[in-house]
Amino acid sequence: MRICRFERAGATEAGFYGDDRVIPLSNAAQAAGVEAPTGDDLVSLLPGGTQRGAVVRLQDAFAALSDDAKAAASVPTNEVALRVPFPAPSKLMLLAGNYSKHVAETGGHVEVRANTFPYVFMKPTTTLTHPGDAIRIPAVSPDHIDWEIELGIIIGRECKGVSEADALASVAGYTVVNDVSDRKFRPNPGRVERPKDKFFDWLHGKWHDTFCPMGPCVVPADDIADPQQLPMKLTVNGNVEQDASTSEMDFPVAAVVSFLSSWVTLQPGDIISTGTPDGVGAAKGKFLKPGDIIEASIGRIGVLRNPVE
Repeated sequence: MRICRFERAGATEAGFYGDDRVIPLSNAAQAAGVEAPTGDDLVSLLPGGTQRGAVVRLQDAFAALSDDAKAAASVPTNEVALRVPFPAPSKLMLLAGNYSKHVAETGGHVEVRANTFPYVFMKPTTTLTHPGDAIRIPAVSPDHIDWEIELGIIIGRECKGVSEADALASVAGYTVVNDVSDRKFRPNPGRVERPKDKFFDWLHGKWHDTFCPMGPCVVPADDIADPQQLPMKLTVNGNVEQDASTSEMDFPVAAVVSFLSSWVTLQPGDIISTGTPDGVGAAKGKFLKPGDIIEASIGRIGVLRNPVE
């Protein structure tokens, strides 16, 4: 099962997602003769959500229909506007340096997990960008804009102090995130340098509007037995730039959730993006420019496509 949010005729709905078609839950329910889940809150449709049972029953009933009935209920994906799965998470958290090869390619010091901990930062929700919508090159700093494919975790139930062994029970699903980054943002170039300027330049370079595309859909956590066995690939204009696996994470999904929950209460709909593998543009002297097309894909989830303007 893959679930998405999309807009048609001015209304936002939830549906089953296919690479070339979307099946609105309302259409599926009408075809199957069962009650449809309501609204477009995907958290309610994922494990732990209030409508999880309803969407599973709907999926099973719809699967039993004839191919003709299924086709009649579907809508071509290119005839709807896909939306970010979660438009207003209470927390949008991201990891820095969670893949050793990426740390090494950018000149950082690689340390074993036992001697370190995850670096976590946050992005404003104004960075969220729908599948298919443009990543906009910022006029204030246009020349060093980079890509970062990441696996996104969606929290399904409130948790605090959860152990690593139990952490995956709090995960509702997974999606694709592109942590777009401005590698050389430098506000007030004539400034007097202070010790923390470099860190805040890096951080604020993550915050430009449109710098967090997400989607195109969500896979429920109970459909992915092991989130550490997912292939990842990012292309720019068809050229492969990142080609890796979630198995390369220094801190796996369960460790990340446990670490954050040790001092932060995680709530349903919170999003944690788990860091990027090697292959970023900064390591190659390659950066995004208007007209580029980025495709970020993670196995079992799908392809997140965004143009650059």
